[in-house]
Amino acid sequence: MKRIAIITGASSGMGAEFARQLGEEPCADELWLLARRLDRLKELEAAQNAARKENPSLPLARAFQINLSGRAGVSAFKALLDAEKLIDKDQGFEIRILVNNAGFGTYGPFLETPLETQIDMVELNCVSLTGIAGLALPFMNKGSVLINTASLAAFLPLGNFSVYAATKAYVLSFSESLAAEVADRGIKVCALCPGSVSTEFAQVASNGARKEVLGGKSVQKTVAHCIKAARRGDKTALWALKWKVTAFMSRFVGRYFGARWTYIHCPRPRKD
Repeated sequence: MKRIAIITGASSGMGAEFARQLGEEPCADELWLLARRLDRLKELEAAQNAARKENPSLPLARAFQINLSGRAGVSAFKALLDAEKLIDKDQGFEIRILVNNAGFGTYGPFLETPLETQIDMVELNCVSLTGIAGLALPFMNKGSVLINTASLAAFLPLGNFSVYAATKAYVLSFSESLAAEVADRGIKVCALCPGSVSTEFAQVASNGARKEVLGGKSVQKTVAHCIKAARRGDKTALWALKWKVTAFMSRFVGRYFGARWTYIHCPRPRKD
């Protein structure tokens, strides 16, 4: 049976780093890279398959250009699995790792952010993530790992990040509940809950006003820790001490206070 590792949102940021790190080990027979930006996926695919020529035990990378947003994205993911089932109908395949990473965020007051953008965020961060997990789990067996990308924002409501924080709270709650449900099957579910990481997130969330995350932690360390944490059965992955302290202290901070404080002290950055 062919073993598959799947990474959504693989073209940049943490998704691309998951692709690089999982590609460095014989974690599966194939490494599927899913995202909208085909040019970046092709670069990752080429680099991985060049490394595989030197070490045939590494997974074969396959790039798939796909928009995973909303119900249409879930249907597109199902179509991909159905097509592969037809190709591998004699051999079959098993999903050993799913990194459910596709998502985005915005930065600023709810009423000053386009409503369509906010709805799109819910569609991708929640609807798509849920649908992809539901479609993948029947192909997962004992020892398989499912990683859902949440955020440190999952632990408290945040002003100026109202919808983003709400979507990540959903991801964390869903992941923890799902972990309990599939534990008897030997499947491990982990929510990655990073704080500020040095990726393109700040530029996208601020609509170009901020080029990089201030005080961002290493994306390499974040991903490496998450892979180890998920495999040993941790339900959440936070490696930086600051993140752990923040998550712990969120239990004692009033939810309204947290939202109000970030609304006042973390305004949307303005373009120069």
